[in-house]
Amino acid sequence: MSKLQPIHVVGGGLAGSEAAWQIAQAGVPVVLHEMRPVRGTDAHKTDGLAELVCSNSFRSDDPETNAVGLLHQEMRALGSLIMAKGDANQVPAGGALAVDRDGFSQAVTAALEAHPLVTIERGEVAGLPPEDWSSVIVATGPLTSPALAEAILSLTGEKELAFFDAIAPIVYRESINMDVAWFQSRYDKAGPGGTGADYINCPLDRDQYEAFVDALIAGDKTSFKEWEANTPYFDGCLPIEVMAERGRDTLRHGPMKPVGLTDPHNPDRKPYAVVQLRQDNALGTLFNMVGFQTKLKYGEQTRIFRMIPGLENAEFARLGGLHRNTYLNSPKLLDSTLRLKAMPRLRFAGQITGCEGYVESAAVGLMAGRFAAAERLGRALPPLPATTAMGALINHITGGHIETIDEGPRSFQPMNVNFGLFPPVEFAVKDGNGKRLRGPAKAVARKRALTDRARADLAAWKAAQDMPAAAE
Repeated sequence: MSKLQPIHVVGGGLAGSEAAWQIAQAGVPVVLHEMRPVRGTDAHKTDGLAELVCSNSFRSDDPETNAVGLLHQEMRALGSLIMAKGDANQVPAGGALAVDRDGFSQAVTAALEAHPLVTIERGEVAGLPPEDWSSVIVATGPLTSPALAEAILSLTGEKELAFFDAIAPIVYRESINMDVAWFQSRYDKAGPGGTGADYINCPLDRDQYEAFVDALIAGDKTSFKEWEANTPYFDGCLPIEVMAERGRDTLRHGPMKPVGLTDPHNPDRKPYAVVQLRQDNALGTLFNMVGFQTKLKYGEQTRIFRMIPGLENAEFARLGGLHRNTYLNSPKLLDSTLRLKAMPRLRFAGQITGCEGYVESAAVGLMAGRFAAAERLGRALPPLPATTAMGALINHITGGHIETIDEGPRSFQPMNVNFGLFPPVEFAVKDGNGKRLRGPAKAVARKRALTDRARADLAAWKAAQDMPAAAE
């Protein structure tokens, strides 16, 4: 039996289960704490580990041209329990990886119960973990218990963790039509770290604005779950369609106000309204639609937002949404190995860090587990390269997001893995016949270059480490 002190993992969802597995596989004892069934949640139905609360899909399994498919591949290469049991319990889903949710949860639970270095304790960890727990990973997800959430709040100095999160869509920069849109800040104001041309502006004339408002009001919207009904909006943040319902001109006097801007494509015409997009990541590959938080259904968002001039062919890295969530302002609070700066014995993993999605949560859990195990073993484990899917995701969580003063205290929002989080890559812009690539062919070439680079960089990183990487 190992003489090492155990690492404690709080939360038996996908992130916690993966973190516990990685720790045990590294030869370090781990205690996995899951409060179910002693204390239930409003969303879970069983007491199984890694229960899939919503969809049974892990999304695309294409590692060549899809960022989440690449993430699957990277996790398999690093011995992910979640991916191993997902593959073993796969159900037909075309190009996606979907799983039998009960079989998957049972398989993850059985693997962890059978591991000689894993102890599973059922019961709530109320408040901060005991001081004699020298290494802890908190992986409690978006349904963190109230007592633990309050303890985290008191430690971090943050004002709020649980709220209705109306989030705005994020657009790939390369899909914005700059023959229509232009860069400019209102009144050319530079602001902290700015240049005076920090926003992309999309102009609407009166007819376009009226049609857009009509579409917003008529659009199909998501509804609250019963158990979410009493949770307030974050900071009074209203969905854009709710603002539109309050009056025809509400938006053009609010987030779509046209003041302080001159359209260089048509300087003699004053726009009736303007949609602004602001850089969302340090790489400048993603731009969010300012003030466009929404609870429109996904299909409606794509249709309606492409009515905006300049966004006719917009591709979205993330669509807007409205849901109760619990997550940290991670770029401010966590270091590059997911430790809480205010109390480094605590690491965080999964959705509470501000990643979105099953696979992303498990991926962050995988790395949190490896970081914690390496630390316990006295080894240095460098962060993954930001050119990999896992590295890009963790880099966004821990420092790749841009905080701006006008957004208030919480501008960081949950994010799925996507190619906009990766550093730019050089690739051949001509085919084998010397013909210049355009449109979809160019996009595919870029994605293949990104995934080829990611695989090479992950292989080099993995070769330099001395940790086990095989799931059972």
